[in-house]
Amino acid sequence: MPRLLLAGDVGGTKTLLGIFAEDHGRLVLVREARFATPQFPSLESICAEFLAAANEGAITAACFGVPGPVIGGSATPSNIRWGISDKSMSSALGGVRVTLINDLGATAQGVIHLGESDSVVINPGASLLYGNIAVIAAGTGLGEAALLSVKGGHYQLIPSEGGHCSFAPVGYEQIELLRFLEREFGHVSWERVLSGPGLLNIYRFLRSRSATPRPQWLSAALAAGDAAQVISEAGLSGRDSVCTHAVEMFCAIYGAEAGNLALKVLALGGVFLCGGIAPKILRGLQRDEFARGFTGKGRLAPMLKQIEVRVVTSPDVALLGAAHSARAML
Repeated sequence: MPRLLLAGDVGGTKTLLGIFAEDHGRLVLVREARFATPQFPSLESICAEFLAAANEGAITAACFGVPGPVIGGSATPSNIRWGISDKSMSSALGGVRVTLINDLGATAQGVIHLGESDSVVINPGASLLYGNIAVIAAGTGLGEAALLSVKGGHYQLIPSEGGHCSFAPVGYEQIELLRFLEREFGHVSWERVLSGPGLLNIYRFLRSRSATPRPQWLSAALAAGDAAQVISEAGLSGRDSVCTHAVEMFCAIYGAEAGNLALKVLALGGVFLCGGIAPKILRGLQRDEFARGFTGKGRLAPMLKQIEVRVVTSPDVALLGAAHSARAML
């Protein structure tokens, strides 16, 4: 019988769980399910419902990618009302080995196991097969992580909370954006501008400076749906000029911070854009704003032009990374 592994990608909005089986050195997804995180009192209760839905067999080990730092085997995510610990999860799962890793750590572990069709190259570059890798993901928040290339083609995960570092604006308009957000938030992190709420913040800033009133159809759409999705769709289609400007600025800022991360970890193995936003604004990221932000680093611009950048389109990358982390414990 193949060994079974439980993997989880835990988020403030949704939690994805999957059971993986080993098959001739590969991991094969047996079953997965998505849960609305706020509807459950604990991760243990989500796992109990998931495992009760079918009986594939006993779990050998489990790993969960969770939002926020993992310290001493425990995490207290800022956007989830309950805490998570490896000891509690192990007890709930019958004593099997359990590890918690940062959600971007799980994503980073997953990117090295993706197929070619699971991502889209937006900067061909000339990345080395086993160079360091940078992972940055804008979604509900902004996550960052890195994989350090070590001997034998293996990688060492470097977790990070870089999304909460201070936003560094480029140019007059971004400086004004910083001042606009400082008046509201005090400290302005990269997450305040590179996330779903961040795109809305950029839009609010640009609308406040625009002489063009907001169209009635846009007001209705913003009130009825996901604001970031409404802005990105209106911007990419050119239906509203302020939304278009907001998407362009977002892409420029995304490029700038992706380039910063590439320099900090010397990501000659490539940069992966993950999270829910990048695939949705792929057309925007393929335009000049992202590339200019990414390579606009003065004397090191030529090196950055040679670094491959990919947009990950697979929604299961963090789940896959958590499964491989679970197997590594055995």
